[in-house]
Amino acid sequence: MTVADREMPLQNPTRLFGKVALVVGGYGAIGTTISEMLAAAGAKCLIAGRNGDHARNLAEELNARQWDAAGLELDACNVQAVHDLTGSLAAKHGSLDILVNCVGFHKEQKLLEVTEEAFDEVYAKTLRAGMFLSQAVAKHQISAGKGGSQVHLLSVRSSLGFRGRGYSAMCAAKGGLAILMKQQATELAPHGITVNGVAPGAVRTRKNDEALEDPDAFQHAVSNIPFGRLAAPVDVAGAVIFFASPLARFVTGQILFVDGGLTASA
Repeated sequence: MTVADREMPLQNPTRLFGKVALVVGGYGAIGTTISEMLAAAGAKCLIAGRNGDHARNLAEELNARQWDAAGLELDACNVQAVHDLTGSLAAKHGSLDILVNCVGFHKEQKLLEVTEEAFDEVYAKTLRAGMFLSQAVAKHQISAGKGGSQVHLLSVRSSLGFRGRGYSAMCAAKGGLAILMKQQATELAPHGITVNGVAPGAVRTRKNDEALEDPDAFQHAVSNIPFGRLAAPVDVAGAVIFFASPLARFVTGQILFVDGGLTASA
């Protein structure tokens, strides 16, 4: 082992200057904050998603804050489109150092009411999309020979059921992505590429903020969380930044639960 293998600069260890980050689903309720934090850390943030206008609008906002970002249209369920876009981005930027997969879809149905169509849609937009996003980016990370990192946005429902709710499809898709991520980590480790997952519990976002203004609804939502609150998008984004940074260069195949202690308690 060389000195270089052992040492890592301690000044600003989460700085990502010179890195290119592809954030798929990067304009959503949580993805927006992830994109912001990656850009603030110095990465060139490529925000991609089905709605190209949303991606470009967010990129313009980040550029106005003197950060480096671009917005791109991408249907992550279209495998050919994924390979075409990652190929053009790698050719343009030289590498894709970081992949953050924020793609996912949920359709709640009780077990006895789950339809084939709904189950297949959740699978296709969550597990299948994650598989082929990782594959496409890994191809270029391996070719560049510089290592890299991949982070998948999971959920505590990747390992826990949800009492009283119809989460069969989501639990299956996110649980499948959790073990797929570990397999990807195993295969990509020889190339210096880390693959990890961030699994938040309930997150307070603009989508549920109004409902949570009701005290009873809020108390019900946090009743099993030792911290007594929901996660904020910045809590989730902080975990992503850790995995994308040099601090996590020897961490792979791991799931970081951002849940306020939910999975640590009975």
